[in-house]
Amino acid sequence: MTKAQQEKKLDEAKEILAAIGMPPRQQNTRTALVLLSMFNLGPTQEWAEVSSNTLGITECMDWMADHYPDIPKGTKDPSRYAPNSRESVRKESVHQLIDAGILVKNSDAPGRATNDKNNRYHPSELAIKALVTFGTPAWADALNEFHAEWTKLTEVWAAARSVHRVPVKLPDGTEVKLSPGEHSELIGAVVERFASQFTPGGTIVYLGDTGSKWIVNKPEYLADLGVVVDAHGKMPDVVIHYTERDWLVLVEAVTSTGPINGLRVAQLKELFAGARPGLVFVTAFQTKRMFRKFASEIAWETEAWVAEEETHMVHFNGERFLGPYDKAE
Repeated sequence: MTKAQQEKKLDEAKEILAAIGMPPRQQNTRTALVLLSMFNLGPTQEWAEVSSNTLGITECMDWMADHYPDIPKGTKDPSRYAPNSRESVRKESVHQLIDAGILVKNSDAPGRATNDKNNRYHPSELAIKALVTFGTPAWADALNEFHAEWTKLTEVWAAARSVHRVPVKLPDGTEVKLSPGEHSELIGAVVERFASQFTPGGTIVYLGDTGSKWIVNKPEYLADLGVVVDAHGKMPDVVIHYTERDWLVLVEAVTSTGPINGLRVAQLKELFAGARPGLVFVTAFQTKRMFRKFASEIAWETEAWVAEEETHMVHFNGERFLGPYDKAE
């Protein structure tokens, strides 16, 4: 049994994990070794030889070390995962393999408690039926048969995330969905309630999201306004072109950190330095309590809007209310 043989079998196990539809974080060495251990497949064996191995977590880790000793796992003893890695093996590999229909837990006693030392795991019959064909022409059909009963875990998790995403209706009537959370809910309030009252008829030219860099991004539109967005610059959460007044309204949604203070004003002015429209700076809060928490930090000549008092705004001094200061009206 050579290191090359061990690495080859490990790579094949990772290929199987990807094909079965495991999330990227579970297409790793640890989960591949769990797969090999549960299917009782050593480095010199063929996939046609897989069989059902019934193991607890510690037994699984011992099997990995004994059969794949040249695959780095721990630090003091590179061939073994440290005893305190049990939870990582269980929570970040075994649980996901169960959710994907590859492993079965406690088929002899399904009622065992989660922390019972006698918990045991083994491959499902359908998974064995599929994996014995890996590397043969029958693999594709076997994989389809497996997925007919077990949806890819990546798709299951994506569907769950989609259910919980925050729907936001843009002024033009189209709907986008933001990542779940308070920040997205506040951004939704800015788009649907702030914009309708204070920038009616405006165009959302940028809409950020915590789960991805942006949801709405109109670089060509911004370019027509003289704005060339720096890919490395920190954009505000929402950018609205209030076409009636030709203003660019830059909104930061604050749920835990950072209103528009003096430093942020300077950053935004630099980021939008070439803008033809005047710049308006607005910090949005969900509640008056959150507004009071940050009120002392908010820059002069900016605005604050509170969603629970949506028909009003707080103006931090200056010559005009809700208007730019770099151009005369």
